[in-house]
Amino acid sequence: MMKGLFITFEGSDGSGKTTQIELLTAYLKEMGREVVTTIEPGGTELGKKIRHILLDKENMGMSPRAETLLFQASRAELVLKVIYPALKAGHIVICDRFFDSTIVYQGIARGLGKEKIIDMSLWATGGLEPDLTFLLSLDV
Repeated sequence: MMKGLFITFEGSDGSGKTTQIELLTAYLKEMGREVVTTIEPGGTELGKKIRHILLDKENMGMSPRAETLLFQASRAELVLKVIYPALKAGHIVICDRFFDSTIVYQGIARGLGKEKIIDMSLWATGGLEPDLTFLLSLDV
């Protein structure tokens, strides 16, 4: 059995993550690889519900801790139901955002602390980290 590969794309909104994910996915499929693409939060039924809560304008005043716990819940479910099974089957998993975004947005920008977010993320993922992360950056 071939070991799967876990790739994430990080970057601000509009940085081209979706475009690059589509291009890489098409290339890998042309090369005969099985590819699973997903998004975080939102890659599972529970994740979609959490994404809706996070993006709902009525929840804009949500505390940073509540926000972080929702991201971690979505992430735990995604790893268990989508990422682990695909990796175990030898597939390549490409994810639009993962815990690096949470480190930046909740850990640094919202003041919860980088180390605390890393610890929470590793706990939520059972220690799973990406094999490769692409960070896309554009000048504004």
